[in-house]
Amino acid sequence: MEGEAAYGFIVNVDAQGSGLLSDTEKPGMRRRLYDVTGAAFEQVGIHPPRLYQEDRGDGILSVLAPEVPPARVVGEWVEQLHQNLRESNREVRKPLRLRVGLHIGRVTPDAHGRSGRAVDLACRLCDCAPAKAILAAATGAPLVVAVSDRVHEDFVLPGGRWVDPGHYRRLDVELKEGRITAWFTVPGRSAPPEPPEPSEPSEPEVPEAIAPAGTRDTRASTPPRSPAATDTGGRFVQNIHQHADGEVIAVERIDTLNIDRRGGGR
Repeated sequence: MEGEAAYGFIVNVDAQGSGLLSDTEKPGMRRRLYDVTGAAFEQVGIHPPRLYQEDRGDGILSVLAPEVPPARVVGEWVEQLHQNLRESNREVRKPLRLRVGLHIGRVTPDAHGRSGRAVDLACRLCDCAPAKAILAAATGAPLVVAVSDRVHEDFVLPGGRWVDPGHYRRLDVELKEGRITAWFTVPGRSAPPEPPEPSEPSEPEVPEAIAPAGTRDTRASTPPRSPAATDTGGRFVQNIHQHADGEVIAVERIDTLNIDRRGGGR
């Protein structure tokens, strides 16, 4: 059913590297994803109907009712999720590693789910390149959390239980909607690693056969001088013995041209 927009705290979770899993591995990943996130909500006392969730394949979108204190999610829920992941990863060959995006704003319900710019931003934060790069660089860490500037200002900066503002790194993030400021933390570390700078794409080589006019390097394709050509002190002299009518084609500048038309050219 259609509903009126209401403020809610949005938690979007994605599994890092899920695209590399086979079809037989994905169901196990999804079970563990729901186990660790669901247990974290239980541990901090957040249950339906104050908790709404949508399945996103390799992730989960959660929207919390306005009466749920956001600080509880930023602090206790994130810490419980971190510990649950550590426990779940102890004896597995492929550890589950998660990215979490946190934002707050207006959310509109309908018969198919939840929508709104706030939902979009939480999903973008979770899926942005810096979040992926930070988790990839944080060897051994199972979790990275990306929060919007608003969440950082309202619920991170004041601090609290398991909330340390000094553990967050500020980065400007390019999204489809434009550049925004976001804040990143890797639970269990005093600061997230610096994500590597994106490498500049190299210009592809243009094959000689299809290079546009004016771009080909004629030095490599210039044929050698004929035996009749001589170089006299920097002056190029071409001697031609012509026995029939025809054209003289020069591959470079000729200072002196000698033509012998014996028996031809009549």
